[in-house]
Amino acid sequence: MNTTKISFLCLMITGLMSTSCTKDFDEINSDPNGFTTASDGSLFNGIIQSLVWTGNEQFYIYNEILYKQTQLAALTSEAWGNAPLGIEGLWENYYSTLTQIRELERRFNGKDTATPGLDNMKAMLKIVLACKTFKMTDMFGDMPFSEAGYGFQNLELLRPAYDRQRDIYLFLLEELKWADEHIDPADIKEPFATFATFDRLFNGDLMKWRKFANSLRLRHALRMSEKEPQAGGSVLKDIIENNKPVLTGYDLAVPLLESACLWPAAMGFKNEALNWSFREHKNLRMGSKLWQQLSLHDSTNGSGIFDPRAYIFFETNKDNQWKPYPQIPDAGTPPSGGNPYGEHRDDNANFSFKGDCLYSPFNYFLIRDENYVPIILITGAEVHFIKAEAWLRGIGVPADPSKADIEYMNGINASVDWWKMVAGNSKLPLSGISFSEKFTIPSNLGAASVLNQFGPWNASTTEEKLVFIYTQRWIDAFRQPAEAWALARRTGKTPRDGAPLNYFRLSYPASEATYNTQQWAAAIQQQGGSDAPQAKIWWVP
Repeated sequence: MNTTKISFLCLMITGLMSTSCTKDFDEINSDPNGFTTASDGSLFNGIIQSLVWTGNEQFYIYNEILYKQTQLAALTSEAWGNAPLGIEGLWENYYSTLTQIRELERRFNGKDTATPGLDNMKAMLKIVLACKTFKMTDMFGDMPFSEAGYGFQNLELLRPAYDRQRDIYLFLLEELKWADEHIDPADIKEPFATFATFDRLFNGDLMKWRKFANSLRLRHALRMSEKEPQAGGSVLKDIIENNKPVLTGYDLAVPLLESACLWPAAMGFKNEALNWSFREHKNLRMGSKLWQQLSLHDSTNGSGIFDPRAYIFFETNKDNQWKPYPQIPDAGTPPSGGNPYGEHRDDNANFSFKGDCLYSPFNYFLIRDENYVPIILITGAEVHFIKAEAWLRGIGVPADPSKADIEYMNGINASVDWWKMVAGNSKLPLSGISFSEKFTIPSNLGAASVLNQFGPWNASTTEEKLVFIYTQRWIDAFRQPAEAWALARRTGKTPRDGAPLNYFRLSYPASEATYNTQQWAAAIQQQGGSDAPQAKIWWVP
């Protein structure tokens, strides 16, 4: 890391020991009970806050790169090309937070191991660290980790070495296993009781933390299974066969709709960067590839739509028509035009005004609601799709097509109902207009209408069933473009037009080449000598 940044972060940590973050999370940072553990809670609160996506991350990485690469949407114009801004933002967010994590680790390691609830606090920290680190290594590959974040404790580690992605994966999976095994929901005495008041992810619900840990284990064990089938399979086996608690979307016919999400209003912040990233970007529209998975035909009146998520993810163009932008446009394709993401649409009288918007934009509620639309970490629906693939392919468990079908159908049920729940709670921040006041999802559309087209009985081979699983997991990840990108890179079988995916990683930030030159150069060499997006990271087949 940049030594100037390290020095600044040292000062920042010192300040955090005596004060707390105040931006957006004012109420969370208050300490109503005055316990001495509040400083630990304040640090943890800041770490949770760091999970919020920044504007540059959304604008320059998700909107400008990943929606196009995954073909979850169509990029109608590549007018920016400022990926380095988003990359530097990702790097800065992670490593500035890592110093806070290392400080909490130091404090926890210095406490009496007999302190009630200490293992619970350690487990929560390990889970958040795993969540953030998996995200980063899945984007960049090898990265500074085991030596990183300690510069304020040890000046010899100001320029940390890069760990291999494989080693990071194996370490984090073990840490998550430790967390699952050491969380004790009955151990809620001080200092945990006060520490838990700063937890705005699950509000101190330790069973939800266990479910989060095991759900992350499932996701990343499956991801590495193409390269490490035995190691990945052993994790899947442990969780599935031992019925470890995970986030659940559907329990047979009962909708639980569990998820790990950052819910702005509940957590005390406004996701203002969300609309900024779309309002200033303007260039994303519904693409033809996803449209083909939501509608039986291209009728612009929407008569072919069989998936209710079409109404939640997108809306009609300026002429009230459903019109996708071609995934592979030709020279004669008219430009998109319009301003469907402008804040003028908060006003009821101006809601329908989208300018010269020729193609269906993202639904305005989904990208404007800064209070009730969540930032998704992982959902119960995704867990069902992971289990479905494991049972179908026999990864860690014996192949069982019947169990795969059940998990797959639970995944569709959970995804459809979860997205309908999100839409049903959505409101515009200025006017308070609700989603249901502007959009009506036809009553005949639901999980059943999706299953009519994508039910397992419609697939005649195991390979077709597998493609169904990937397709539905890809659709469900509509607002998780990084997860859809991981799925596309691992499988090569998500819906796609044109040439195969050839964008496998983000290049390292320029600051690393400048301030951590030797370690940066060594990392590039150990990954094949290229820092280009075309260089595959470790788990990509």
